[in-house]
Amino acid sequence: MVKPHPTVAPNTWSFLRDAMITPTGFREYDARWKYPDDINLPGITALGLGLGTQMHRRGIEPVIAVGNDYRDYSLSIKNALMLGLMQAGIHVKDIGPAVSPMAYFAQFHLDAPAVAMVTASHNPNGWTGVKMGFERPLTHGPDEMSELRDIVLNGEGVPRAGGQYEFVDGVREAYLDDLVGDFKMSRPLKVVCATGNGTAAAFAPDLFERIGVEVVHSHTELDYSFPHYNPNPEAMEMLHNMSKTVLATGADLALGFDGDGDRCGVVDDEGEEIFADKVGVIMARDLSKLHKDALFVADVKSTGLFASDPVLQKNGAKADYWKTGHSHMKRRVKELGALAGFEKSGHYFLAEPIGRGYDCGMRVAVEICKLMDRNPNAKMSDLRKALPRTWATPTMSPYCADTEKYETLERIFAKIKAHFEQGGTIGGRAIKDVVTVNGARIILENGAWGLVRASSNRPNLVVVCESPETEAEMRDIFANIDAIIRTEPGVGAYDQTT
Repeated sequence: MVKPHPTVAPNTWSFLRDAMITPTGFREYDARWKYPDDINLPGITALGLGLGTQMHRRGIEPVIAVGNDYRDYSLSIKNALMLGLMQAGIHVKDIGPAVSPMAYFAQFHLDAPAVAMVTASHNPNGWTGVKMGFERPLTHGPDEMSELRDIVLNGEGVPRAGGQYEFVDGVREAYLDDLVGDFKMSRPLKVVCATGNGTAAAFAPDLFERIGVEVVHSHTELDYSFPHYNPNPEAMEMLHNMSKTVLATGADLALGFDGDGDRCGVVDDEGEEIFADKVGVIMARDLSKLHKDALFVADVKSTGLFASDPVLQKNGAKADYWKTGHSHMKRRVKELGALAGFEKSGHYFLAEPIGRGYDCGMRVAVEICKLMDRNPNAKMSDLRKALPRTWATPTMSPYCADTEKYETLERIFAKIKAHFEQGGTIGGRAIKDVVTVNGARIILENGAWGLVRASSNRPNLVVVCESPETEAEMRDIFANIDAIIRTEPGVGAYDQTT
C-alpha cells in the first residue's frame, strides 16, 4: 500500500487515482472529513484497507457489518470503504442505509465481530466519516484511532485474499422489532416526531406508530439536501422548530433526532426546550426507582444535578462524571457496570436490562414513552418543573482550526489556572476547583460551573455554563470565560450563544 497524500489537486488525473487523506480527519473516537476537500474516494478505499489490516493485527475474525447514512454521497463513500475492506480479506456484510444504532444492532443481530458505519453524524452536508468498532457495544477510542491512523497514513495496509461481499436484507425490520418488543402505550400520547429530513425519518415515525403513539410529522420526508435545517437536536434552530410545532399542534412533547439517529432531543408540552442533560436527570429519576442504587455516568458538559439532585440521592443513585464523546462514554458505562450514561449532546447509553450499552436515539425515544406511560397523570412539563431549577447555556462552539485547537486550549488552561491561583473570580464567585478530566470545568463556590474544551470531531472549541441560582449569573460566567478565550486570536465566532 502506498502512503496517502495529504493533498491532491482536484480535477486532476491523480485525484481519481491516488489516495488523499488529510491527517486531522482521524479524531479521538471516529473519523470525519470534508468530502471531497479533505479525502477522496481512493483515500476512503485506503481507509478500508487500513481498517481491515487493523482487524487482522488484532486477531479479529474478518467479518464486518457496514451501513451508511442518508446523504447523497454516502453510498459512494461506503462502496469505496467496502472495496478497501475486501482488499484486506474481509467478509463485508452490507446492511444498506441505516441509522448508526442500527449498525451497532447489526453486530449483535448478525453476530458480526466488527462494525463500520459511514456517517457524517450531525455534521452538515459536505462532511463524511466512519464510526467503527470491534468489541460490542464499544466503538474505537483514542488508542484504536491512533493505531488506525498510523496504519493508513504510513501505508501499512496489507492486501489479503478471501474478501467477499454480502448484502443482508431485513436488518431494519429486526432492529425495529427489537426496539418495540411487546410494549404498547396504555395512555394516549401525541408526539411531534422531528427528523430534519435525515436518516431517522425512515425509522422514527414507524417506531412511534407501532407502540401506539399519535405521530405529528415534522420534516419526516427523507431529503438529503436538508431543506429546513441541519438535523441536530443540540442546535437551537432545530429545538425552536420543534417547540413551535408542539405549541401549534397541542402535542404532549416533541422528540427530535440527529442525522444518524444516535441522539434524541426533547421539547415538552409547554414548548420548553429541555437540554438533553436535564432530560437525562428526568430519566435517571425514573430509572432509579426501578433499579435501586443505580450508577449513572454523565459527561463533563452535563448538569451538576446528577450528583446533587435530592431524588437521585434518596434512591441511592450515584454519579460518575467522565469524558465527553460517544466512545469514551460507552467504554466507561461498560467498565463501571453502570445502568446508563448521559451526554449533554443527547447521546444516551442505556445498558442491560434496558438496552445494549450503545447510543441509540430510537431506544431513548421508546424509553421516554415508557416513562410517560409509567407516569400517566404527569405531563413532561411537570417532570421538568420537578427538577431543582438551574440555568444553563446550550453547547456553544467557537471556531478553532483542527491543527491549532489543542495548543490553543493548553494556553487557555494556563490562563484559567493562573486566574484560579491568583484568587480570581468567575461570575463574581470564588473558584472552588478546576477539573481537567476532559477540558477545564471551572467549579464555583455555589456549585455553578463553566466548561471549555476542544471538540473531538470538528474544528471548534466547546463552551457550556450552568448556574443553580440565576440566569444572570450563568450569563456572567459565560462572559468571564469568553473574555479569557478571546485572548486567543485563533478562536473565531460561535455557532450559537445564550
